[in-house]
Amino acid sequence: MATIESSSRDPDRTRPARIKDVAALAGVSLKTVTNVVHQRSNVRDSTRARVLAAIEELDYRPSLAGRQLQSGRSTMITLALPRIDEPYLGALAHAMIAAASPRGYTVVMDETGGVPEREEQAAAGYPGHGIDGVIFSPFAIDQEAMAAMSRRTPMVLLAAPLPGSHADYVAIDNHASAAEVVDHLHGTGRRRIGYVGRTPDRPTAVGEIRMVGVRDRLADHGLELAERRVFTTGRFTREMGEQAISDAGEDLLGCDAIVCCSDLLAIGVIRGLKRAGVRVPDDIAVVGWDNIIDTEYVSPTVTSVAPDLEALAEQTIEALLERIEGNREPGRNYVVPHRLMIRESTGQPSDRPN
Repeated sequence: MATIESSSRDPDRTRPARIKDVAALAGVSLKTVTNVVHQRSNVRDSTRARVLAAIEELDYRPSLAGRQLQSGRSTMITLALPRIDEPYLGALAHAMIAAASPRGYTVVMDETGGVPEREEQAAAGYPGHGIDGVIFSPFAIDQEAMAAMSRRTPMVLLAAPLPGSHADYVAIDNHASAAEVVDHLHGTGRRRIGYVGRTPDRPTAVGEIRMVGVRDRLADHGLELAERRVFTTGRFTREMGEQAISDAGEDLLGCDAIVCCSDLLAIGVIRGLKRAGVRVPDDIAVVGWDNIIDTEYVSPTVTSVAPDLEALAEQTIEALLERIEGNREPGRNYVVPHRLMIRESTGQPSDRPN
């Protein structure tokens, strides 16, 4: 960065270039420099070029604090997640940063751990931290309290919609994608289907919506999702998937397909099945959601519902910026595309007795 002598009494002392230095070098007013910095159209091209050349020569960097005072915004948004050590959430964060950066926004991350107090801080917009808005995947916060906070905090939700709030919700169509999963499994001859990842305490969350989608589509095919073949998991992790197999016994081992609410659950289920001497997909097919990178590197590779992460991130950032600009209409639900990525874990079954 270029430096300017700050005082004739102390010629060795230097400081970063200021706006008045740019104005002096370019031969323009301070207001003209401000107009160029803020990309306003009321500056002649020749003058703009002269100011930009002076900015480059001096390596002038506008004051963040000054910009915040002028606009009332920090251009910083927070992505608040229960965990940041899962592959899907890492890919999601990458997509959010890529979508926010060209719009002049910086994404910072917070791992709430699913702790209610931490989630309340997120829903309140991190008071005192200069955050313009929050992209939020809540786990434990009181729904009514969060709905009230959404009237003040620009917020977009990823985990589940929040009726009666001012927070938008962006996701794939979880019910429709579950129906596609069932159609695929039915097409390969699977009829005894189980489900791992139910969340009955959170009826609007993806675990429950996907389960309902599986149940409804099975009914369309004249089949039933037996209650004994539906398993609740507190978290969508590999460990919980493997645990479901060890706890379920014949209830899941008697299936010919298991639908898992996430890829991590699916990978854990496959590990549990292998330990039980069950072949995948010969004996039991397995499918998940999220299309994490691991699905292509485990054996067998895992069939998965793949959300369009780029579209999800773009829509999320656009919706949040509208809220930051002052939109306080009731929360809206946005649906983004998805694809069913068919891999080895749902191949044709081998013949075996029921």
